Amino acid sequence: MTHALGSRSLDSFRDPVPQVADPQRQSNDKQISADSAQISHTGEVIESSTAQLVAESVRLHGAPAFGQFVRIETEPMPILGVVHNAQTQSLEANRRPSAYGKSEEELRLEQPQIFELLRTHFDVFVLGYLDGAYPVLAYPPQPARIHSFVYLCDAPQVEAVTANDQLLRSLLDAPGLPTDELLLATLCHALEARDPAHQQAYVLRTGKELSRLLRDDYDRLSAIVRRLKERQSTQVEQTQVAR
Repeated sequence: MTHALGSRSLDSFRDPVPQVADPQRQSNDKQISADSAQISHTGEVIESSTAQLVAESVRLHGAPAFGQFVRIETEPMPILGVVHNAQTQSLEANRRPSAYGKSEEELRLEQPQIFELLRTHFDVFVLGYLDGAYPVLAYPPQPARIHSFVYLCDAPQVEAVTANDQLLRSLLDAPGLPTDELLLATLCHALEARDPAHQQAYVLRTGKELSRLLRDDYDRLSAIVRRLKERQSTQVEQTQVAR
């Protein structure tokens, strides 16, 4: 069964329509505009399946953060996912990097060639796809094509994807993944994408849905909700200090 998001969440995936700026939200609008204008890809798909994919980072040690939402521009439709692992390794399968007892800065000056043999890869769990402008939380009809570019989702896109409570079930049921840690990380990114004034409502709504999904595992539920509230409190304090 597919789960399409409501029409209110679709605008972040459509071409922007010019609007008159609200002076009270000028600084916030600038931040969103900067995020939306980001066009550089962060990775390129090198392995792909219906449920997961592996991408090579554009920069060494430049993988997206754990739990960060990404969009893969591919045919027949863009794919949405979340990063659940990253690793840096040698290009030569049978050769492991050696320890030199020196800092990275020293090695780059003395032996820059060793970094040319290293690559950073990251793994993406597929959450859904875009059906036109509609985010759908279900496996895509076809996996991402090899060499497709991977982009970070901006704040409005993250808010749109996380507006659907089906995301929680998808992550809790994800096989072979650190589900609790991944769920917490994605929820924290979802909080960061929202205006501080709306974060409390999101935490309450998420807590209610988690209570339903984890009603038979109180200890697990309590740990997730407690850590999410702690993260929200930290973000509120950081926002107040920044002001």
